Amino acid sequence: MLCIVNDRIKQFAINFFIERPKSMVTNKVVNKKKFSVIFVKFSICLLLMGLAYRIFSTSLQFSPLEVSHKGFPPENTSSPAPESGNLTVKVMDPSSRNGKCDLYVGDWVADTSGPFYTNQTCYSIEAHQNCMRNGRPDTGYLYWRWKPRDCELPKFNPKRFFDMTRHKSLAFIGDSIMRNHVQSLLCILSQEEKGVEVYHDEQYKSRRWYFPIHDLTLSVVWSPFLVNATIFEDDNGVSTDIIKLHLDKLDDVWTQQFDNFDYVVIAGGKWYLKTAVYYEKSKIVGCHNCKGKNITEVGFEYAYRKALNSTLKHITRSKHKTFTFFRTTTPDHFEKGEWNTGGYCNRTEPFKKGEIDMRDVDEAMRKIELDEFERALRISSEVGLTVKLFDTSFLSLLRADGHPGVYRQYQPFSGGNRLDKVQNDCLHWCLPGPIDSWNDLMMETLISS
Repeated sequence: MLCIVNDRIKQFAINFFIERPKSMVTNKVVNKKKFSVIFVKFSICLLLMGLAYRIFSTSLQFSPLEVSHKGFPPENTSSPAPESGNLTVKVMDPSSRNGKCDLYVGDWVADTSGPFYTNQTCYSIEAHQNCMRNGRPDTGYLYWRWKPRDCELPKFNPKRFFDMTRHKSLAFIGDSIMRNHVQSLLCILSQEEKGVEVYHDEQYKSRRWYFPIHDLTLSVVWSPFLVNATIFEDDNGVSTDIIKLHLDKLDDVWTQQFDNFDYVVIAGGKWYLKTAVYYEKSKIVGCHNCKGKNITEVGFEYAYRKALNSTLKHITRSKHKTFTFFRTTTPDHFEKGEWNTGGYCNRTEPFKKGEIDMRDVDEAMRKIELDEFERALRISSEVGLTVKLFDTSFLSLLRADGHPGVYRQYQPFSGGNRLDKVQNDCLHWCLPGPIDSWNDLMMETLISS
């Protein structure tokens, strides 16, 4: 196609290169002339092909393939050269995915302004998280804020939040970390309006508050596994029998209320690391850490994936379109042991990126969470549902200084003997404390959505 030359161009080339006076024409010249014409045509064809290729290749450059990293920012963002072809591989910084700032990639920076509230100005801090009242002597952990790498994160604005959620219902569904988060939100909102408790279950694990001026209902729904569970454990974590989980049945405690909520924050988590027997269709299908029970060990990963898959399917297939935050796992910071084997946490400053790694079990949980979220995201985009990843794992990992530790109890060393063995809490967060920043992130996500 490229070798079809315009007649005028051909004629010009012939005239320019090979026309001669008639007096010089002989049979021999005629033969040479024929040969020259063919040669010139071939040369012009090659010349035009080269010119066309250059114009074509310049105007149609391939866009680089963008490879975005899920999870923590990569230590090395360089990529190996492609094995073949000219395709450019561009590794994106996760803090600028889709042209927007990633709120969950950044650092903790000093903040002299301090928290919104104290133990004296907030009425809703539970005893185990009330580190100030319980006698924690240092206060440095209060003067940090989360700073995304490539943008600013405004502090939570209670008035604007109330304006956005007026006449709405917001629920936090999960375990005690969810309850911890709700307490933080209640403390911040109380600077504008105090919520009135209108419901609690027998153990005060599921609760509901109402803000009459703004007609906002705020709930925490206790469902640590999200699926149907029989638990034999007291408030101190002491079990009298193995937990029984029915992986094919979601917990009615939250599913029966789901249609009442306009906004939901939901998560699984640490409870799946506990010893448990798993059931499907009322039959045992395996267990986690159930030595001596003659039951197949399938591991917590099997159960956690099943539970999250069922949970997110319920949300995305529901006719009730709820704005959903799906929160990732929260790492703990026990050192030299676990909560029941002498583990402790006594740090007073945040870690910097690269100074601490996530434990294997937390990595495994987070991988499952990201996998199941991706599935849910595909479905939600088809049905017009908003599901947001509330990815607090990395920023929480850096805050080993923000836990109650021994100050989960009131004045733990009041007897004067600091050698007493006191149980540490290195999972939940002091209030005020790092978890307050979760509300900054939640509000910014609502605004940008």
